[in-house]
Amino acid sequence: MAGQSKVEALPPWGNAIAGSAGAVIANALVYPLDIVKTRLQVQVKHSRSSASPSPADGEHYTSAMDAISKIIKAEGIPGLYAGMPGSLIGVASTNFAYFYWYTIVRTLYLSYRKTSTAPSTAIELSLGAVAGAIAQLFTIPVAVVTTRQQTVSKHERKGLIATGKEVIDSDDGWTGLWRGLKASLVLVVNPAITYGAYQRLREGIFPGKKTLRPWEAFILGSMSKALATIATQPLIVAKVGLQSKPPPARNGKPFKTFGEVMRYIIEHEGPLALFKGIGPQIMKGLLVQGFLMMTKERMELMFILLFRYVRQMRAEKLRKLADVAAEKAKHAGPILTK
Repeated sequence: MAGQSKVEALPPWGNAIAGSAGAVIANALVYPLDIVKTRLQVQVKHSRSSASPSPADGEHYTSAMDAISKIIKAEGIPGLYAGMPGSLIGVASTNFAYFYWYTIVRTLYLSYRKTSTAPSTAIELSLGAVAGAIAQLFTIPVAVVTTRQQTVSKHERKGLIATGKEVIDSDDGWTGLWRGLKASLVLVVNPAITYGAYQRLREGIFPGKKTLRPWEAFILGSMSKALATIATQPLIVAKVGLQSKPPPARNGKPFKTFGEVMRYIIEHEGPLALFKGIGPQIMKGLLVQGFLMMTKERMELMFILLFRYVRQMRAEKLRKLADVAAEKAKHAGPILTK
């Protein structure tokens, strides 16, 4: 596969930089969707008939568009980008760690198997899950801090370091920075669900068709990503609940597990509330995935060309040094023979 050979032509850090750069650009382009889906997911109703104020800014949002208009009204356009620096740092670190560890894990697997044959789809998914789990261990503190920044009001919002200190002081010490880790580790199954759904949809909609047109593949990819998001949305909502400030009804008592968050949401809002914010969540996932892969491909190509240029320059320099050494040896020869 051409794409695979391109990845293997890069060292782990080159592949990691390409992936993290693509992710940063993609997430920066759709960041308002990120803050909207987070605020929709974190707001909790006191009862099924009346809504409580959102922890974010005292407003209750009825839809994504309603959230956008109310955020702009309360905080202006910059309100749609609250917590963006921390979020992009988290995105960059998570994707750098993921692509770096994926390259390492895959190389170790191929070395252990003593084969250059590409791993099967199941193995590729397993390697990706392992890399994703390792990446989460290193990068979840930034996600916790960013979620806290996105879900507090403008006058309560602090900088990245100050918010991290607040999490440590108000929760369970340093372990508070890893709140929602279990949910994050479970969510590494999302890509596996996406691929499985893609294969099933392809067999059902285009049976026997070996090659799909670009628009057909795009539609199937979008549908499978949407199905994966629907399947894992309760965990996504629970993770946001774990990482944000607890709702007022809990009197500052943070949630301990994502099961506890789910029970609280079902008790106060009903089961369907586990899927709140799913519209912008799906839209963000589709756009980020598309922009990420497009940008990553270009970044990989740039790195490959850069490495090729550096190798050529190094070879040229070595040639010049060899020529100089040969010239010196040539002139030194007659002197030694005299």
